[in-house]
Amino acid sequence: MELTVTGMSCDGCEQNVEDAVSELDGVTGVEADHESDNVVIEGSVSDADARAAIEDAGYEPAD
Repeated sequence: MELTVTGMSCDGCEQNVEDAVSELDGVTGVEADHESDNVVIEGSVSDADARAAIEDAGYEPAD
C-alpha cells in the first residue's frame, strides 16, 4: 500500500510515521519519505487502520 502523507518535514517525522504504522498487526515493513510525502506499507493492513495510525502520529494522509 502506498499513501501520500502531508506534514512530514524531516527524518524524525519519517521515523514517527514508521514507528506508528509498524505497530499495527500485519505490517511487515514501512518506509516513509518526507521529500516525496510518500509512505509505503508492506504486509496486510487495512487502509483505514494505516490512516488512523498516521493521524495518531500527528500527520495527515491525503485522500
